[in-house]
Amino acid sequence: MTDSADITQLLDAARDGSREALDRVLGTLYEELHAMARRQLAGQQEQTLDATALVHEAYLKLIGNHGAQFGDRAHFFAYASTAMRSVVVDHVRQRLAQKRGGDMERVTSIPEDGEGAIRLDEELLALDGALDRLAAVDARLAQVVELRYFGGMSELEIAALQDRSERSIRRDWQKARLFLLASLEGGEQAA
Repeated sequence: MTDSADITQLLDAARDGSREALDRVLGTLYEELHAMARRQLAGQQEQTLDATALVHEAYLKLIGNHGAQFGDRAHFFAYASTAMRSVVVDHVRQRLAQKRGGDMERVTSIPEDGEGAIRLDEELLALDGALDRLAAVDARLAQVVELRYFGGMSELEIAALQDRSERSIRRDWQKARLFLLASLEGGEQAA
């Protein structure tokens, strides 16, 4: 396994445009990405999107974005979580468009622990829109949600990645949940 310093050097090379370095980073961190995807897709009854497909689609998004900046491991996982979010949202949109194209249902809850599987339904699309609104107000809170909900990371893992305290991540998660719930219910959007 490559150590953290090697990953940082590879990320620097990837940032400078080295496709080989990006491939090595992804190869090294593949198991972690696959574990993130498995946690989030666990329990899905409709299995047209599995963990391997999610990681591979996210990889295509990573290599397709030439402007992506991976300064360190935290930035890489933040970007990977965003790519996974995009893949899952696109998958749900496509599946629902094929299925019926009907009205979206109203979302009334967001798992408090953030450790539940992503529901591949209309609720995800509503959450995606609310998360975009949150990002416009507070990008840091939106990133915590992406890492937690779409990346499947714990508060402790996010704190380590962001070099912050677990307590501050927990506060950010709670603030983000309140904002998202208010946004989804059509109420005031205060972060």
